[in-house]
Amino acid sequence: MSNLPRLAELLKARNTVESNIATLIGLPVNIGSVGDYIASTIFGITHEEPTSHRVIYDRFSCGPLAGHTVDVQWHARREGDLSLKTDTPLDYYLIMTGPKAGVNTARSLVNPWVIESVFLFDARELLTALHERGVQIGSRTSVIAELWDRAEIYPHQHNKRLILSEEQRQLLALFG
Repeated sequence: MSNLPRLAELLKARNTVESNIATLIGLPVNIGSVGDYIASTIFGITHEEPTSHRVIYDRFSCGPLAGHTVDVQWHARREGDLSLKTDTPLDYYLIMTGPKAGVNTARSLVNPWVIESVFLFDARELLTALHERGVQIGSRTSVIAELWDRAEIYPHQHNKRLILSEEQRQLLALFG
């Protein structure tokens, strides 16, 4: 017996869920735009629309990092690499990740959209550390575990540049 009827049923359910998410957040449904929405709500990040020839920035709108530019990324798995920009001045990278790569091998065919950890990298410090190690910078830049550990703000608060409130921690826990 073919699995096509069940597959069609599941895809219809998925389409309904994605339509509901798009209506809720007012954005296309992909991990990047949903991650931007979550980050904007939890961390007070605003998106600036570009004017002619101006680069698009996200900025922290409140707290100790207010006014600083940030690139938000959400990775379904923490694989140790980042998409880094060298063509625009940037202050921070805020990275939300799911489980470390290789964890939950039984579910390795699925990349669930969960947030297990959040990291805040100072862009200049990160680029300097990578250049010192001779790492090539680009869309899949390998970052050593030590730098990830120092940048962690959730669930463990190693990086003290952005101290999370209990409310922020509770909101992040909703996605775990």
